[in-house]
Amino acid sequence: MNWSTAGYQPGEVDTVDLLGYAVQIRPKLDHFTYVFGDGETFGPTTYLGGVYPTGTITHRYLTAGVNSSRVDTTFGADFRIDGGAWAPIPDTVTVPGPATAVTVRTATARLVNH
Repeated sequence: MNWSTAGYQPGEVDTVDLLGYAVQIRPKLDHFTYVFGDGETFGPTTYLGGVYPTGTITHRYLTAGVNSSRVDTTFGADFRIDGGAWAPIPDTVTVPGPATAVTVRTATARLVNH
């Protein structure tokens, strides 16, 4: 998995000073939701999917058209104050992934006699 260099990726720790206290936040991956653009989704899952055709996440489009597909990532986080014990933040945030246009075409097989 290649995470963006902007911001913090799961496992990295951000430290801020809040009223004289060192508050650390450590994001963690909660799950992915695959959005196929045709009304169908897969997830939540922690599977990364993989590379076609051997990847673990596949989808069959039933009609022709252009579909805007993406992977949404949901993060949770832990925090601690002044080096104390880590505690979970009891909420998550979902970040929509960049959309990719998937063009689906159909074909009809015909038997011909030559």
